[in-house]
Amino acid sequence: MTLFAWDDRDRRHLHDELQALLPSHHEPPVASAIEATQVTLVALRLKYQVETLIPCELPADRITQPHSNVITPAVIKTAKSAGKVAGSSDDHASCVVYCLLIVKHWFQLQARLELWDADLHEVRATACEVLAKAIIEEEEDMQYLMREVLLKRYSIVIDGEDTKPANAIEKAVDFHAVRVIGSSGYQKCISHLWRGWLVQDDDDPSRFVDYKLKTDTNYWNHFDPDRMRVPRYQNAVQVIISLVYLGLYTGAINTINPLGDLDVVEGLLYIFTLGFICDELAKFWKVGRFYLGFWNVFNCTLYALLTVSFATRMVALANAIDSSEREKYNTLSYNFLAFSAPMFWARLMLYMDSFRFFGAMLVVLKVMMRESLIFFALLLVVLAGFLQAFVGMDQVDNNLTAVGFIVKEMLNAIMGSPDFDVWDRFAPPFGLILYYIYTFIITVILLNILIALYNSAYEDITENAIDEYLALFSQKTMQFVRAPDENVFIAPFNLIEIFALVLPFEWWLPRSTYERLNDIVMGAIYSPLLLITALMETRSARMVKWNRARHESDDDTVEVWEQLAGEMDVEGSGWGKRVAESAPNVFVEATLVEVRGLRAEIAELKALILGMKGGGNGGGT
Repeated sequence: MTLFAWDDRDRRHLHDELQALLPSHHEPPVASAIEATQVTLVALRLKYQVETLIPCELPADRITQPHSNVITPAVIKTAKSAGKVAGSSDDHASCVVYCLLIVKHWFQLQARLELWDADLHEVRATACEVLAKAIIEEEEDMQYLMREVLLKRYSIVIDGEDTKPANAIEKAVDFHAVRVIGSSGYQKCISHLWRGWLVQDDDDPSRFVDYKLKTDTNYWNHFDPDRMRVPRYQNAVQVIISLVYLGLYTGAINTINPLGDLDVVEGLLYIFTLGFICDELAKFWKVGRFYLGFWNVFNCTLYALLTVSFATRMVALANAIDSSEREKYNTLSYNFLAFSAPMFWARLMLYMDSFRFFGAMLVVLKVMMRESLIFFALLLVVLAGFLQAFVGMDQVDNNLTAVGFIVKEMLNAIMGSPDFDVWDRFAPPFGLILYYIYTFIITVILLNILIALYNSAYEDITENAIDEYLALFSQKTMQFVRAPDENVFIAPFNLIEIFALVLPFEWWLPRSTYERLNDIVMGAIYSPLLLITALMETRSARMVKWNRARHESDDDTVEVWEQLAGEMDVEGSGWGKRVAESAPNVFVEATLVEVRGLRAEIAELKALILGMKGGGNGGGT
C-alpha cells in the first residue's frame, strides 16, 4: 500500500504541475465543487462495483462490444447512482464520470504493481472507460453535461491532502481515455471550448460559463483583444507565425551576404528565434522538467542551431571585412543555418496537428519514437560490446590508430552499407569474423525488431486512428484552456510583453491600469486578425440565433439529407411499418433470438399438453 500511495502521489504532483502550460498573471485559488472526501468515497464505490462486476479475467471484447452483456443498462444505472447515498439528501451524480476516470487510473496503477493480475486490472480499467462513455452518451441535458459533469473541477484525498482540482475533460486527456474522448458529449464540449463558446468565469475560475456575446450580431462588440484567449484563434496565429518564420528563413538562406552583414530578413529571423526561446524558457520555468517532451527538445535543438549561427555571425562581424577569419566564420554561420532547414519544415507539423491528416500522422510518429527506445537500448549495449572488442584488437601494440575507422564502419553497418573487404587487414582473422557477427546482429536481428515495433505501433494507431486524433486535438485544446494567460502574447510578441510592458510597467502600475494598457497593446498587435475574428463571430452569432429560433442546438447545421426530411410521411405512407417488420434484431444475437423463440414454442407446447392431460383426466372421472 505504501508503494501504491507513493506512485499515485508522484503522478498527482506531475499532473498538478502540468495543469499550468501557459504563463498567467495570477491564479486565483480553485476549490473542488464537491468536498474531496465525498468525491473519494464515490470513486471507492465505483471501484467496488467494477471489481464485483468483473471478478475474473474476461476478454476485452465482452466489455467493449455494443450492447455488452457485462456493461448492461442496469449496471450503468447503478454506476450513475454512486453519488447518491441511501438515507442522505446529497446527490453527487455530477462527479461520477470524473470518479470513473480516477478509478481507471487506480486500476492501471494496480496492474503495474500486481503483474500477476495485470490483465484483470486492465480489463477493469477498460470497463471504467466504457461506463464513463455510456453515462456521457445517455445524458440528454447538454448544459448539465458540459458545465456540471465535464467541466466542474473536483478533488480526491491522497495521503490526507486534497489533490489539485481538475475536471473530467482534463483527466480524460491526462489518462489518455480515448473511449471517453471519442464520445459525442465530450467532443461537443471540446468543440465549444475550441470555438470560445464556453469560457472560464472571471469571478470563479472553477466554473465555465457561456460566452456572453454568443448571440450578439453587433460586429464591433466582438472586436475584443480578450478573444485571443480562444484556442482556435491562438492556433491560427501560431500557424501564421510559423509560416512567416519559415518564409524569413527561406529568404535568409537564399540571400547570402558574402561580407557577413545582417540584413533585415536575417535580423527578423533571429528576433523571432529570441521570442521562441523566451517562450520555451518561461514555460520550462513554470512547469519544470515535466514540460520537456519530444517537440520541446526538437524546437530547442533548432533554436540552438540558430543561436550558434547567430553567434558565429557576430564573431565574423568582429573581424575585418577582407580578413580570412571573417570569411571563415561567415561560411560557418551559413552552414549552421542551412543545416537546420529540415527542422524548419518539420516544425510546421507541430502547429498543423489540428488538421486530421497531420494529427493522425503525428500520433503514429510519436508512438513509433516511443517504441524505438527499445531498439536503441539494445543497440547501445551491442555497440558498446563490439566497440570495446574492436578497440581492444587495435591497441594490442599499445597504439590506437584505427578508432575513427572502427566507428565509421560500425555506423555504416547500422545504415545498411557494411564494407567487409576493408577488414581483411584488421587483426586477421578475428576482425573480419567479429565484423560479420556484428553485422548479422545489427541488420538481421535488431533492425527487424525495429521494423516489427514500428509495424505494431502503426497498426495499433491506425486501427483506432479517429479516437487517437480526437485525443490529440483535445490535448491541444486543453493546453490553451487549462491555464489561459490573461494577456495573450504569442511568441515573438512575447518580447513586446517582456521588454515594453512587464519590465517597465508591471511592478508599479495599478492593476486596472496595467490591464487596460495590455488590452490597448494587444488590440494594436492583433487588430488585423481581430477584424477577421469579429466577422466570424458575428456570422456565428446569427447561426446561433437561428438555431435557437428553431429550438435546435447552438451548433446545429442543416445538411442535404435534412432539407426535405419534414415532407416525408413515414407513418402515413406505411413505410415505417414495412421497415419495422423487415428489420432484424441487432441488439441480440440471431442464435439467441432463435433460442428464445424455441423456448416460447416449447412453453406453449407444454401448456397444451398439460391442458390435454387435464381434460383427459376429467373425462375419465
